[in-house]
Amino acid sequence: MDIASVRERRLRSHRLSAPAPTIAEAASHMLATQAQEFWGGRWAIASRTRGRVTVRDVDAAFDRGEIVRSWTQRGTIHLLPARDLAWVLSITGERQARQVAAVRRAESIDDAEMARAERLARGALRGGNRLTRKELFDVFEAGGVSTARQRGYHLLVSLSLPAVICQGPVVPRATGPTREQYLVLTEEWVTDAASPADPVAELFYRYIASHGPAGARDFAWWTGLPLGVSRAAAGAASDRLVVVDDQPEPLYVAAGAPPRRTPGVPEVLALPPFEEYYLSYVDRTVPCAPEFLKAIGPSMNGIVRPLLIARGEAIGVWTHSVAVGRHADSPIPELFSTDAATDAEVAAALDRYRDFITA
Repeated sequence: MDIASVRERRLRSHRLSAPAPTIAEAASHMLATQAQEFWGGRWAIASRTRGRVTVRDVDAAFDRGEIVRSWTQRGTIHLLPARDLAWVLSITGERQARQVAAVRRAESIDDAEMARAERLARGALRGGNRLTRKELFDVFEAGGVSTARQRGYHLLVSLSLPAVICQGPVVPRATGPTREQYLVLTEEWVTDAASPADPVAELFYRYIASHGPAGARDFAWWTGLPLGVSRAAAGAASDRLVVVDDQPEPLYVAAGAPPRRTPGVPEVLALPPFEEYYLSYVDRTVPCAPEFLKAIGPSMNGIVRPLLIARGEAIGVWTHSVAVGRHADSPIPELFSTDAATDAEVAAALDRYRDFITA
């Protein structure tokens, strides 16, 4: 496929040119959307949902239990449908746990310490209770489990990987968009957990449906799974896939008609940090010219900046603060070139984000 065709099909797969009817459907289609920047993950889903969507609308979906956040892959927080959390972690959780084992040892978090932390968390959250991170840390401290240095963070990760806890409803914030979620017991918060017959095949299919055209190497990067496992997953899902290119390796799309492009959807979009359309592939020169990759990231500290795209191509980055008193400030664009989009198109894209975050 030529680069223009790949971009056009990916825009539809990502629901950027074919938005989903609801927030829940957008999240379900994407399955796992990178969201360690909480505002960014919410904007990613809003950008894939039809009509005017505000941050309050996305927060309401969290509060209803439709979506959650957790460390689902690569040691990174993702937003996903609550019902899909447990089966996704059944594939990725153990590998992530092995990858952080050395850090846990350095923090003196052994199996006995984790068992104490789990008992304390279950006791504090049982019965539909919900706690902020600080409140749960206070429970740990009172029970003799230290949260000093990075111990508290790694205790949260270690309890999240087996889906004991997850980040559910939002913590209200009167002065601007909330930056925190309550921690809840997954088994109580998620009441309709899905259970695919072949979870690995389902994971590969859902990735291709939301990211294709893409291949096994892209899936391996996205999930953090070994390439051999990824190729086997592609084989297991092959009856639901179509090969659209085979050089140097197969590129797949989901079988059947792709999401229908929505008339009137803007061709210039302001997308969040760690955007799936850019980040979720081994080769990022499809959406971005090589000379501009460094400007977007990942940087040395792992940051991937919010980006502006025009007709599927990265044309710049932008900055904005969600700090108290600054979330209403106008986002500031930094364009790579001045002829890829008009000033009016760029301003409209940033205005849509500003309306989302200030509503």
